[in-house]
Amino acid sequence: MKTLPVNPTENVTPESLRAFLAQCAGLALAAGRPQLVSISLAVEHLDPLAVLESIFEPTELHFYAERPAQGFAVAGAEAVLEFSTSGPGRFAAARDYVNQVLADTIAVGPLAEPFAGPHFFFANGFAPDAAPDAPFAALRLFVPRWQVARMGDSTVAVANLLVTADAPIDLLAAKVWKAHAKFRSFDYRHAQRRDRPSAPQHLAEAGGPGTYQRNVSQALREIGQGLYHKIVLARARQLTTAEAFHPLGVLNHLRQHFPACYAFSIANGRGQSFIGASPERLVRVAGGRMHTEALAGSAPRGTSASEDAALARDLQHSEKDLREHRLVLESIARRVADLGLQLEHAAQPRILGLANVQHLHLPISATLPAGVHVLDLIARLHPTPAVGGTPRAPAMAAIARLEPFARGLYAGPQGWVDHRGGGEFFVGIRSALVDGHAATVYAGAGIVAGSDPEKEFAETELKFQALIGALTNA
Repeated sequence: MKTLPVNPTENVTPESLRAFLAQCAGLALAAGRPQLVSISLAVEHLDPLAVLESIFEPTELHFYAERPAQGFAVAGAEAVLEFSTSGPGRFAAARDYVNQVLADTIAVGPLAEPFAGPHFFFANGFAPDAAPDAPFAALRLFVPRWQVARMGDSTVAVANLLVTADAPIDLLAAKVWKAHAKFRSFDYRHAQRRDRPSAPQHLAEAGGPGTYQRNVSQALREIGQGLYHKIVLARARQLTTAEAFHPLGVLNHLRQHFPACYAFSIANGRGQSFIGASPERLVRVAGGRMHTEALAGSAPRGTSASEDAALARDLQHSEKDLREHRLVLESIARRVADLGLQLEHAAQPRILGLANVQHLHLPISATLPAGVHVLDLIARLHPTPAVGGTPRAPAMAAIARLEPFARGLYAGPQGWVDHRGGGEFFVGIRSALVDGHAATVYAGAGIVAGSDPEKEFAETELKFQALIGALTNA
């Protein structure tokens, strides 16, 4: 990536902006290829969700993620570049595409600030392939035309544009100048209130009643036969409402009620959005370090402090849940072994308490060897045993055979890659695909020897209740 010594916040005039873009067109001519021009601005405090509400268009791609407990929120919309692929090599192909784009990128502004510079936002399916008529491809990434992000007390707005050798410089300069003025003094008055629909009018189980318990029983037989040690089986329920869903109305609720989770919305530009509040980070890479976690084992929350503490204690001493968690940790270590990582973590998992459920949780970190990209980690870590199973290949085959629906983006790695080679991806669980008056909600549970079909069904019911309550005013 080329960085130019231009400060977009100082001595900027329409004439200087045109001169800068003309310089970029000259670089495009010399390279023989269009250049991605990324202009970052440090601005006064903006709420990225409020910005997205103000300029939301259902026919445009958007990506939104916020984790209040981590102090960040990021929104990007309107693609200036897109890339889709599929197959077992999809993450390697995406890495090559990102590197190719960055080789033809010109960036200016305070690039040391969090979320400055160009970002590539990803929507990744659970499976490496998707049906031609699926709402989302197996992998789709885009560079947004605009992006707003907040990290702590820092807010950065980014405008991205593609400049060719014969680009209409005056027109581009006018658009950037207008966007510059807008983000320096944003007016929220045009945003419309987005309410959640009322209680669902109809709920339908994929596969019909009793399907999940039968599938769990079959999985337990296959575990007993030694085909695999663990499998995560999910359910899908479709609900319909009198009022249409709006992803941003749901987001307002999710970020307030699940501050420890990633509240997210990923739109395909055709009216469908994948939304949710995921508790699980897949991987984060920053400053040469990787951070991931082992998350497995579940228990409900109590109605009092004493009941809650007792449930947490039982979870920490549950042989079944500890075994399930150990499988996840061992799998993570095995999958990244060829990269030469020395994993660092505590001896025992902690309790991660969410609004409606608590999990066994173990943060893991390591120093990254030179040349290892965040997408190299995604290719190895996805799917973790927390959403797939172990050994991976037979568990994945069994999921495809036993679940009566395609997962789509559910349990896939969603997130972004930045221009520094870092990025962050979370697992798309506690999620739903919304489309007009309909929503398909997903919930899963880990099955190991000793699992009980009715208890696993009850665990998924608990997860469904929280999600349906977030989607609607149920």
